[in-house]
Amino acid sequence: MSVHTRRVTKGDLLLLQDISKTTFWEAFAHSNTEADMAMYLEEQLSLDKLKTELENPHTEFYFASLENQVIAYLKLNFGTAQTAIKDKAALEIERIYVLKAFHRKKIGTALLAIALQKAKEIQAPFIWLGVWEHNKQALDFYKQQGFEAFDQHIFKLGNDEQTDLLMCLKL
Repeated sequence: MSVHTRRVTKGDLLLLQDISKTTFWEAFAHSNTEADMAMYLEEQLSLDKLKTELENPHTEFYFASLENQVIAYLKLNFGTAQTAIKDKAALEIERIYVLKAFHRKKIGTALLAIALQKAKEIQAPFIWLGVWEHNKQALDFYKQQGFEAFDQHIFKLGNDEQTDLLMCLKL
């Protein structure tokens, strides 16, 4: 299986929204109310919000594709775009989402490699991220990659306040 990765451009906005909504729904709809999911998708993954994020010079998105089908994406934040930790030198992985049909096929690892390369480019001393405390699959993946939990914060999904574990990989 040959996975191709590339940086997302402004012309990819609709495709970015589609993969964002689809993967988020697949990952969390079974554990949350339909109302909270709908609110999150409408507010956090709207075309306007994604366009603003794409235009931020401190945010980068990447697609992973297989046979011209986008199957996953990555969102990186650095500098002032970081969401919780505002360490100018750090790199945040805000999102790695893979279509359910492609889980456990090393797609997340390929996207993580992009994050590691970006961290090297900006000379980041560490990469950090937040992951829902009940997302065992993601927690296991990040632990296997060497990330360690160091704190937590609240992630608001619709009206539901959930706990994300903050994890760090020192470089």
